[in-house]
Amino acid sequence: MKTLGLTLGKFAPLHKGHQYMIETALSEVDELIVVIYDTTVTTIPLHIRANWIRKLYPTVRVIEAWDGPDGYSNDREHEIREEQYILGILKGEQVTHFYSSEFYGEHMSLALGAVDRRVDEERKQVPISATMIRSDPYRHRAFIDDLVYRDLITKVVFVGAMSTGKSTITEALARKYGTTYASEYGRDYWTEHQVDRRIGLEAFDEIAVGHVEREERALQQANRYLFVDTNAITTYMFALDYHGRAPELLTRMAMENAQRYDLFFLCDDDIPYEDTWDRSGDQKRHVFHKQIIADLKERRIPYITLRGSLEERMRKVDEVLGRFRPYANFYGEN
Repeated sequence: MKTLGLTLGKFAPLHKGHQYMIETALSEVDELIVVIYDTTVTTIPLHIRANWIRKLYPTVRVIEAWDGPDGYSNDREHEIREEQYILGILKGEQVTHFYSSEFYGEHMSLALGAVDRRVDEERKQVPISATMIRSDPYRHRAFIDDLVYRDLITKVVFVGAMSTGKSTITEALARKYGTTYASEYGRDYWTEHQVDRRIGLEAFDEIAVGHVEREERALQQANRYLFVDTNAITTYMFALDYHGRAPELLTRMAMENAQRYDLFFLCDDDIPYEDTWDRSGDQKRHVFHKQIIADLKERRIPYITLRGSLEERMRKVDEVLGRFRPYANFYGEN
């Protein structure tokens, strides 16, 4: 007889305790269904939370419960609503084992006619809860998979022409907020590989990939925020400036940048130009700055301009971060 397991929850966020239960179920049944509820306890959208499970456990059948009952309660009316909802989703499919680590395992397994399989109910194997993680993900980093953790971090990128203060502000903000930052990979690459101040077209793909890899490493140790100095769009603009075109991979990565970051800050060219050997002059800076603004507008990427001294710029960033909520509508209430 085929065994079919079922578990449910908000997975807000998915943590090692959830994973322990899922992996236990996968080792005991032929097939596993995970029902994941929409909820108001987190701003992380349902489909993102569902995709964590899909990516980590490709054999699991994930059902997104957009209209399911919210919250947990031992009130019998709530239990009946949840039982009826789950039975409706299953459409007669017979579950043999119901997996949980909560009190509701009893009533749900009875309604399903399934084995009540409690996993680590006392949290001895994995001493964590989603509530604890929501309160301080960084503190409980060890209990969160890398795939999940990256979606808990607000990614803030600073773009602009050369010598507009991007490096300075990313490092300063990382110190202030006690987190990591990703420096500009392209500048390091150019310094190492340039010949007569030039690099080849194919090098820009390497820069784009190297920069993302640097970001991902910093992201895994970030505390709430990751501050990033430039991105693939800047690399794309440099490729156009050098060669009049950009390679295919870089072009695609630049197109995807609007979704990669939560906030874009544009560093204005209103500060004194620092004339170093690897730069092309203040006039070039002003032209490149205009080109970056035009490119952001063409891509329909909202950005916030930073002007003035470092202190003035940081105050502006602080104000924006104070209002920003991940995955929420920054321009409205929802």
